[in-house]
Amino acid sequence: MLIYNAEDQILGRLCSVVSKNLLRGESIFVVNCEKAALAGNPKYTEQTYLKKIKKGSALHGPHFPKRPDDIFRRTVRGMLPWDRTTGRKAYKNLRVFIGIPEELKGKEFTQVKEANVSKLKTKYITLGDLSIAVGAKKRW
Repeated sequence: MLIYNAEDQILGRLCSVVSKNLLRGESIFVVNCEKAALAGNPKYTEQTYLKKIKKGSALHGPHFPKRPDDIFRRTVRGMLPWDRTTGRKAYKNLRVFIGIPEELKGKEFTQVKEANVSKLKTKYITLGDLSIAVGAKKRW
């Protein structure tokens, strides 16, 4: 069982490491997902996600998540072979949390060195800020 802390981590790089470990059969927990960062201009990123959400209809979809933990899970899902049973089984071993739950408070967290935000030279937006801008109800 691996526990990743997404605080000050780049979303795509962290998700790629998580998806590789899921395919190896690991059980993975991700905490503080609302503090993960999306690199790029924040206004452009908000517009892109709003276009994805407003596409289609409420009845027929496509349905795109608004909460930070669901956006994180969807990003990992895009990196897994979803059309195969191995990808679907691996996806079931992923647990994503907003904040740190009680059962994981005393545990040791790992961070991906390559995914640190300090390496970015551009602006970025956190998943929590993005989800609020997209229209999620703040519950965290």
